[in-house]
Amino acid sequence: MAKSTKPQGEAAKLSRGFSWLAVLGVVLVVAGLIGLVYTGLATLTSMVLFGWLLLIGGLVGLLHAVQARHTNFFWLGVVVAALNIAAGVVVLRTPEAAAEALTMFAALLFLTGGVFRLVGSLVVRGPQFGWTLVQGAFGLLLGVLVLATWPSSSQYVIGTFFSLSLLFDGLGLIATGYGGRRIVGMVSDRLAGEETARAQEKGPHGGDHRAAEPVQPE
Repeated sequence: MAKSTKPQGEAAKLSRGFSWLAVLGVVLVVAGLIGLVYTGLATLTSMVLFGWLLLIGGLVGLLHAVQARHTNFFWLGVVVAALNIAAGVVVLRTPEAAAEALTMFAALLFLTGGVFRLVGSLVVRGPQFGWTLVQGAFGLLLGVLVLATWPSSSQYVIGTFFSLSLLFDGLGLIATGYGGRRIVGMVSDRLAGEETARAQEKGPHGGDHRAAEPVQPE
C-alpha cells in the first residue's frame, strides 16, 4: 500500500504545482489586459521595474567584483556594475525621459531591422521571400509611425509592448498548467488502473487468483 500511496502523493504535488502555474498565468493575463487599457501607467511601471532591475543588477555585480578583486576582471566588473547602478538611478529619477529614450531606440531598431529584411528578401529571394518581405515592411512601417509621433509615442509604446509580453506569457503559463494537470491526471489514472488489475489477479489473500490446473491421474 505504501508503494502505491507514494506515487499518488507525488502526482498530487505535481498537480498542485501546475495549478499554481496556471494561477500565475491568469494573474499575468489580467495584468496584461489592464496594461493595454492603461498604457501610460504600464509604461511608467515598466520603467520603474527596469530601473530597479538595473540598480539591483549593478549592486550584485559590484559584490561579485569585490569578491573577485584578485582576478584580472576586477576593474571591468566594477566599471560595468557602476554603469548599471548609474543607469538604474537615472531611470528611477526620470522615468519619462528614460521611456522617451527607449522608444527612440526601439523605433530605430524597427527601422534598421525592416530595411535589412526588405533588402535581404529582395536580394536573396529565398523560399521565405514573401514572409520576409512582409516582416520587413511591417517593421519599417512601425518604426516610421513611432518616430512620426515621438516623443508623445513614448507614453504608450513601451507600455503596450510590456503589456503584450505579460499577456502572451500568461497565456503560455495557463496552457502549460492546464496541459500539465491533464497529463498528470492521465498518468495517475493509468497507474491506479494497473495497481487495481494486479490486486485483482493476486486475490483477496495475496495469492494467485487464477484457478489451479487439475491434476491428471496417472
